[in-house]
Amino acid sequence: MKEKGTAVRRLHVLPGGLLPTVRAELRKRKRNPFGMYTERNEVRMRIAIVTGASSGMGREFVLQIGAFYKNLDEIWVIARRKENLERVAEQSRLPLRIFDGDLLKKPVYKDFCKALCEETPDIRMLVNTAGFGRSGSVEEIRMQRKRIQTDMVDLNCRALTRMTLLCLPYMHPGSRIINLASAAAFCPQPYFAVYAATKSYVLSFSRSLGEELKTRGITVTAVCPGPVDTPFFAVSGKPQNFLKELTMAQPGPVVHQALKDSRKRKELSIYGLPMKLTYVGTKLLPHKLLLRIQNL
Repeated sequence: MKEKGTAVRRLHVLPGGLLPTVRAELRKRKRNPFGMYTERNEVRMRIAIVTGASSGMGREFVLQIGAFYKNLDEIWVIARRKENLERVAEQSRLPLRIFDGDLLKKPVYKDFCKALCEETPDIRMLVNTAGFGRSGSVEEIRMQRKRIQTDMVDLNCRALTRMTLLCLPYMHPGSRIINLASAAAFCPQPYFAVYAATKSYVLSFSRSLGEELKTRGITVTAVCPGPVDTPFFAVSGKPQNFLKELTMAQPGPVVHQALKDSRKRKELSIYGLPMKLTYVGTKLLPHKLLLRIQNL
């Protein structure tokens, strides 16, 4: 059932694809002084969007956002496993709108773009947590499954960028973007090479985008945790370094810190003293030495 005050509009996908369709739809709308596209006298829904919301860090963000931002109307959640999203919805303080689909495939973007054009929501927060990793040498991982490392790049980098670009026209001063990077972004990591490289992209992209969006009053925060006790390791494999097992954090405190840092408009959120020392160390020591230390 439609909520009172929201606009309904059919979306006709143009031959050029989804992004041209969104742009064409926005051109039909009035742009207000804050850079937001609205219909006349429209009461717009205030929402947060979380990708990878069915488990791990994404699930934790959904559960905590409701406590941090009580004036939201809905949280839009995106993940592959609909049954898991439905379980998260039962625990959430806020209503969830579920988009079940794979961010490596087109259908979920079509549904998401349609909802954006119909609702023209006020996006208060975008949280990009969807992603995965796989430990092992590049050659070993390739032997296991040829496309898994390119899929890693597509999900961790391309999908995150695409979601950000789709959401930006619906954000305005005070809106926030939180991108889940990793402490793996701080320096090259043998036997975690592709994953670490994708997270370096997320960190660099977040910092650059945050600088560009300052004039619009939009904050971008890159979250760089160390190992976190989530289902991530069921896919990537358990940490082979005893230091990673020793510094394993729980998702709750990491997410809480990230939301606080985003509220403070910080560009970087690093949880825990060990990871903060790691960050400083990677700034002071040459990469050749860091690579040797990792191989000990």
